[in-house]
Amino acid sequence: MTASPTRETVATESTRARLLDTALELFIHRGFAGTSLQMIADQLGITKAAVYHHFKTRDEILASVIRPAVEDVSAVIAEASAQRTPTARAERMLVGWVDVAIRHRSLITLLQVDPGVKPLLKDQENASILLEQPCDLLAGHLHGTGGAGISAQVALFGIAVAAAKPEVRELADEELRDILLDVGRRILGLRRPRTA
Repeated sequence: MTASPTRETVATESTRARLLDTALELFIHRGFAGTSLQMIADQLGITKAAVYHHFKTRDEILASVIRPAVEDVSAVIAEASAQRTPTARAERMLVGWVDVAIRHRSLITLLQVDPGVKPLLKDQENASILLEQPCDLLAGHLHGTGGAGISAQVALFGIAVAAAKPEVRELADEELRDILLDVGRRILGLRRPRTA
């Protein structure tokens, strides 16, 4: 029998989640280099010591902001890799990538607009693998075509950029998902799966 979380644990997790959300917003609007731990504390109405209780540096905060997206991409790669055929792997990778791009729009915006974040991403464990493997999975069914890798990269990066555009914020997630999947399938030469 597992113990229920204490009020203190719930409060700590809630503060940590609010801290990460606030940090991401400040990183987007002020830049990673232009955001201090004190600014994050002020925005939340807490002390800098309270921020230090959770994170010692901005780099730790950024790593924690990025971690859920990295975990989501890793899970999609594992699911896609487990499919039996190259076409099924490509379809699963595409669907998963679209879902991740929509779920993590704000983070993608940060990665696009803040050049100061990119060097820190390179230090993240498995960062390059998380981009190479999706490309390989998307391009696998296009064997024999010279532009397979290019098509996969256009699909991956085009979907991420499009999902983060401010102009598409007015679209419901489901509508945006349908559009991105349709475009991705056309780029990759995939047919829409038949529904049962």
